[in-house]
Amino acid sequence: MRALILSDIHGNLEALTAVLAAAQPFDALWNLGDVVGYGASPNEVIDLVRPLAELTVRGNHDRVCCGLTSALGFNPVARAAALWTNRALTPENLAWLRAIPQGPLQPEHPGITCAHGSPLNEDQYILSMRDAWAPLQQMPTPITFFGHTHLQGGFAQRGHDWQEIKPQYPTRDNAESVAMAIAPGMRYLINPGSVGQPRDCDWRAAFAIYSSDSNEIIYHRVPYDITAAQGRILLAGLPERLASRLREGR
Repeated sequence: MRALILSDIHGNLEALTAVLAAAQPFDALWNLGDVVGYGASPNEVIDLVRPLAELTVRGNHDRVCCGLTSALGFNPVARAAALWTNRALTPENLAWLRAIPQGPLQPEHPGITCAHGSPLNEDQYILSMRDAWAPLQQMPTPITFFGHTHLQGGFAQRGHDWQEIKPQYPTRDNAESVAMAIAPGMRYLINPGSVGQPRDCDWRAAFAIYSSDSNEIIYHRVPYDITAAQGRILLAGLPERLASRLREGR
């Protein structure tokens, strides 16, 4: 079984399109949330990912953009994007966002959990080994996929052996991948990175593939038409910072 894991698409249609093309073929798509927010193509992204996803976990931007919770906790740029997204969404897509379940969720494949932020708290960021400690101890499955931080990588633990995972790529220009074997007895927290808003100083769209046949996780980065994505943001009247940061990858 080959599963495509996506997170933090954030309304970036160009990045999502590039990822879906690069990830073929896959048997299942697990979507870790924040489908919308920041980017200028919320309806197009939902219309593309919704029929493909076997599982979708609610993200904090999904929750705010559809009006389930207030945008007052967001910074001014994120708040402006959330309010714009709420107005731009079709009634059908607004209803779909409101119905997305809170994580953690478990797909049909055994041994896997999917969450947006920490599986113990959907709004909590897992940024360090300290953040990862409790989830690694408490999750009922050996592998948990999470997003929210927009940082590709993760954490692993077996007994007293603790590891931080940071994929290393030779360039920042081409499509590249890094494969990681799943070790027996090891517990994992895996972040596929952000499709539409990377924050690890690599502008390319990020995703991961889980292969149960080869027993490995493959991290990927793919270039996309960033100029088109930036143009959509500016034409929509969204804050200019949302366009410029795409090139910076942070």
